[in-house]
Amino acid sequence: MQDNPLERPLDAASVTPGGPWSPVEYHDRVGSTNDVLRADPRPGRVVVADVQEAGRGRLARSWTTTPGTSLAVSVLVPVPPSGALWVPLLVGLAVREAVAEVSGLVVDLKWPNDVLVPSDGDRKLAGVLCEWTDVGVVAGLGLNVGTAREDLPLDTATSLRAAGHDAPRTDLLEAYLRRLADLLAADTGPAGPTADAYRAVCSTLGRDVEVHLPGGTVRRGRATGVDAEGRLVLRTDGGTAQVTAGDVVHVRQP
Repeated sequence: MQDNPLERPLDAASVTPGGPWSPVEYHDRVGSTNDVLRADPRPGRVVVADVQEAGRGRLARSWTTTPGTSLAVSVLVPVPPSGALWVPLLVGLAVREAVAEVSGLVVDLKWPNDVLVPSDGDRKLAGVLCEWTDVGVVAGLGLNVGTAREDLPLDTATSLRAAGHDAPRTDLLEAYLRRLADLLAADTGPAGPTADAYRAVCSTLGRDVEVHLPGGTVRRGRATGVDAEGRLVLRTDGGTAQVTAGDVVHVRQP
C-alpha cells in the first residue's frame, strides 16, 4: 500500500524544535490546546493535540478537529506587552513559511490571524487565536491538513488535502516551531526585515475592507499599512484610523 503523508500519525516525540521551545507536550484529545497551556503558562511551553473538541477562534467561533486531520498547537511566547500585537502576525508568517517548505503550497495572510489559499478561492487554511497572560502570549494555531473538502465545516474553508497538497503533520509542526523561533529572534521593528516580510505577504494591504470591531461597530476603509505596533492602518472618509483588533472582511471589487 502506498504511503499517504496526510494519513501519517502525528509523532510529536520526534520533533526537536529548539529555540525557546520546551519539548512538545502531546495529548490525544483536549478541549482546547490554549486552555491546557493557560492552566500552566510557562514560557516556551508547547501543547499539541490530535483531537480538539472545544477550540475557539476569534469572536467566540468554535474550531474542532477530528482524529488525524488537523494540526492544533499552542505555544507560550514570552514577549512584553509592547510586542504582543505582533505575535499573531508572526505566527501567520511562520505558518506561511512552514507550509511552503513542507508542502510547496503558497498562501497569503489576512490581517490579523487568517491564512488563505489564493489558488483555492482565498479559502481559509488556518487560523490563529492569541490570548494574553501575565508571562506572555498564548498563541494557538489551527491548521487544516487532511480534511476532505466535503468534510470541511464551511465552503470558505480549505485544507492541504482539498488544495491538492500533501504534508505530514509532524513535519509541519517541526517546521512551524523552527520558523516561529527564527522570526521571534529577528528584528521586528517597524522597518526591520520581519515586519517588512509580513507586510509583503499580507493580502489585506491595498484592499478595501470592512472591519468588524469587538463592540459590534463596523469600520470601512482601505487598508494602507501595518504600523510599528502591529495595528492595521485604514484610510477612511474621515481620515486615518488604526485598528488593534477586529474581524476583517476583504470587500470584493465589482
